[in-house]
Amino acid sequence: MQTVFHLIQGDPGDRKTALTIAENLTQDETVEMDAIEVVAQADGIEPLTADGEGSDHVRSLLDDGVAFKACGNTLDMEDLDEADLVDGVETVPSGAGELTRLQDEGYSYIRP
Repeated sequence: MQTVFHLIQGDPGDRKTALTIAENLTQDETVEMDAIEVVAQADGIEPLTADGEGSDHVRSLLDDGVAFKACGNTLDMEDLDEADLVDGVETVPSGAGELTRLQDEGYSYIRP
């Protein structure tokens, strides 16, 4: 199975909840996961920034095999570039486009 989490929330507590749910999925032995990805855009980009609130959680999840993708449009709007992101975070041109592509590939969509 494959799951994509949509990280778009502005509230730090909501972002933490989303990352915790992704973490819980990595530890759920009753579900055979092939891939877990997190696509962040808009206000959800904060934890993916190197010094952002929640960046340590992102690093830990990257170590657990979770893939993170940052919306290039959001980076442009926030005047950020790839060097501002946690090492290992990939950028994609559009968060919405990436979510659409992943769902077309059979990923289950979760927006906590």
